Amino acid sequence: MKTRLRLESITGAAALFFAFAACAQGNSTPAATTSERAAAAASQPPAAGTFAFTDVSVIPMDREQVLSRQTVVVRDGKILSVGPASSAVVPPDATRIDGTGKFLMPGLAEMHAHVAGGQAPGSEQTNKDIFFLYIANGITTIRAMLGAPNQLVLREQLKTGELLGPTMYVGAPSINGQSAPDPATGERLVRQHKAAGYDFLKIHPGPSRATYDAVVRTAREVGITWAGHVPDAVGVRHALASRQSTIDHLDGYLAAATPDSLQPRVLRSEVPVAQLISAVDESRFRALAEQTRAAGVWNTPTMFLWESFFTPIAAEEMERRPEMRYATRAWLTQWGNQKRQRLAADQKDGITPEIANRHISLRRRMLKALSDAGAKILMGTDSPQMFNVPGFSLQREMEVMVASGLTPYQVLESGTRNVARYAAEDLKLDGAFGTIAPGNRADLVLLDANPLADLRNLTRRSGVMVRGRWVSRNAIETGLEDLVRRNAGS
Repeated sequence: MKTRLRLESITGAAALFFAFAACAQGNSTPAATTSERAAAAASQPPAAGTFAFTDVSVIPMDREQVLSRQTVVVRDGKILSVGPASSAVVPPDATRIDGTGKFLMPGLAEMHAHVAGGQAPGSEQTNKDIFFLYIANGITTIRAMLGAPNQLVLREQLKTGELLGPTMYVGAPSINGQSAPDPATGERLVRQHKAAGYDFLKIHPGPSRATYDAVVRTAREVGITWAGHVPDAVGVRHALASRQSTIDHLDGYLAAATPDSLQPRVLRSEVPVAQLISAVDESRFRALAEQTRAAGVWNTPTMFLWESFFTPIAAEEMERRPEMRYATRAWLTQWGNQKRQRLAADQKDGITPEIANRHISLRRRMLKALSDAGAKILMGTDSPQMFNVPGFSLQREMEVMVASGLTPYQVLESGTRNVARYAAEDLKLDGAFGTIAPGNRADLVLLDANPLADLRNLTRRSGVMVRGRWVSRNAIETGLEDLVRRNAGS
């Protein structure tokens, strides 16, 4: 089987997942119990106002440091002041949140998220649940990577607080080999997506190099950036030279690290996955990483998902992960079938456990090379996807990033201040967030322990603030318990 055919089956999974999950959810609408109604009320968007986090240790994320005994005042969705608790002036109308012994850091970002389209029954509730799972895990910004018109409406509802959830950047509908079979069609799609108001273009596998170049040329003309996959016919070096905004999944890097004699076949999608992985020369990683840094291109590596795809671990074992209680039965059924089909295809294609483990190891070393070179990295997981539960998958992702050699601060940076830079520099949108500083958006997470000492401390949340709205630990726990009950009955 050819390289890109396997990756196309991966990238199509998100669309199939939402069609399956939304239909399944739409078939069952049990009456709400009293406890469910109470949980629903608890998850309604809280009001923004004036808050003061008192006597708290602040992790500002402008550099690697902890500021002890601080008071942070928030008013109307913005950080008003940050300063020593001993001299801070707390407005008399402020709701005080005791930060003694706790740590306050910026909210995190999921920079490769998926949100359901509006066509299938149940998509409205599906999206509400996804948004809540993100907030419950301290994620206050997401980048939706498979756009649809309903997401433009959701973006505004989230921004105004009508819906409880993160700030959302919305990608356009996919530009791929079928939607853009020729340069003229690619150019037309770019103009349509820009006019519709999408924040960026989403590139999928399949376009020819001529079509890709037409998309790039038109995107520059109309003022919209492009992100996502690297089509085989384009190759990562040309994507870097074209200054693609983000490369997701480390797409194209391993292919580019194969011998020069193999490159023509790689660009024609003629190299089976097993052969490609065996042919990778990791001594080429450093040069690729340096080219990435020089081009100013971001990477959103989605490490944990790709390891879930290629690991020989059985679906039944994945289903026993504790966060799967927050996944619907429909999700678990779809994910289990997907994993079993992949394992069968791997066996047929000669991808032995040894080759699969080599693939995983090479990806980790490529990520480390990018980090060592100073290339720009964004945090993302491609959730919800195969055994990637929104929000919870980010903790899994961070564990893999640390195992790849990144420090806890580097990992947190990829989900905070780096995201603000990306928003300002690439999307040309407000970048006043991602660090704790006066004037920034009040997206904050209050933790019981220091995440710089151990990233697992990110799971010890006292509460989350999203655009100045405080969601307490109790509200989070109530919402999660309600989700478990509904999933058990689905």
